[in-house]
Amino acid sequence: MQTADVVIIGGGIVGSSIAYHLTEAGCRNVLVLEREAHQGKGSTGKSMGGVRAQFTTPVNIQMSLYSIPFYAAFEERLRHPSGYCPQGYLFVATRPSHLEYLQTSQRLQKSLGLKDVRMLTKTEIIEVVPQLRSDDILGGSFCPSDGFVDPYSAMTGFIKRAVDNGATVWKSAEVRGVLKGRGRVSGVSTTRGEVHAPVVVNAAGPWAAEIAAMAGVELPVKPLRRMLIPTEPFDEVSHEIPMVIDMTNGFHFRPESRGFLLAWNDPEETSGYKFDFEPEFIEKVLTRAADRVPCFENLAVNPKRAWAGLYEMSPDHHGVIGEFEELRGFYAANGFSGHGVMHAPATGKIVADLITSEKTTVVDDVTVLSPARFKSGRLLHETALL
Repeated sequence: MQTADVVIIGGGIVGSSIAYHLTEAGCRNVLVLEREAHQGKGSTGKSMGGVRAQFTTPVNIQMSLYSIPFYAAFEERLRHPSGYCPQGYLFVATRPSHLEYLQTSQRLQKSLGLKDVRMLTKTEIIEVVPQLRSDDILGGSFCPSDGFVDPYSAMTGFIKRAVDNGATVWKSAEVRGVLKGRGRVSGVSTTRGEVHAPVVVNAAGPWAAEIAAMAGVELPVKPLRRMLIPTEPFDEVSHEIPMVIDMTNGFHFRPESRGFLLAWNDPEETSGYKFDFEPEFIEKVLTRAADRVPCFENLAVNPKRAWAGLYEMSPDHHGVIGEFEELRGFYAANGFSGHGVMHAPATGKIVADLITSEKTTVVDDVTVLSPARFKSGRLLHETALL
């Protein structure tokens, strides 16, 4: 009979970070279950890879203040590159309400320790990205320590160190059921047999609700398709620019290799396991791209290189982290609503802390992320979504 101290369901970047942080804390008998033959085939490998601290709730800001410095020191600490590239995030405001929103957010961000975020004038924004159409730009917000990472490389670094520390990874191992008794979890049933463990962590990304249902608990996390468009090589805009977010409509883009990566949240998108890229999405994005960056009308795009991935959306767009009151020993690490990669270091640390000591110092109040908040109605409210 296979036994473990902790079983982690899901071998993406969140599950891998949890495994790393647990083993670093001395919990070595950790088993990571990955249903695919290779890790990172879910949301991790399809992420845009952005990391930022420019959020509007204390818990998200504090998770970024742990995660971004972690990514910056990743290679030194784990002897593996994270691909952290601090080119910044630039939010471009075109309405007075945008400026007020950014200024209010910055006051909170600075009060929590984010020192380098600052407001930019219209003139300063044009200096950063001269190609922007600027007739309606009023100003913006910029943080130079925001930037991008390589999600797949970071996931690999986490899991390699976890395995070096004693963790085990089962690939092509699908969970068929969650074992329990007397109000506690007792393990999992998989396609490779049963594993008995007093602690099970649900890090199954967009499939988290299905795993929770196996355990007999409710987790309101739904998959939502996001599509990303990489361009062909393009040199009319500098590749040193930050991630640029047009607050008029949510269109955003960043340098990627010799081209750019374009993204936009289509408000008409509905939840579901939709993995196909829709070619008609390209025109929607290129229209917004050329409107904000006129020279982008010359962008070349190969539809075959574009892709779709899944966000795991929670009702209040915050992660769900913590133990289920109804089933002791069963933990959630889900619902990051597009912030899974950027908050993976903090999530791993928080979950490891809760399992090993029942408290954490990463955030001031981890209970705000508890699965219990949905029943009590204590929802959070994050408006800085991409």
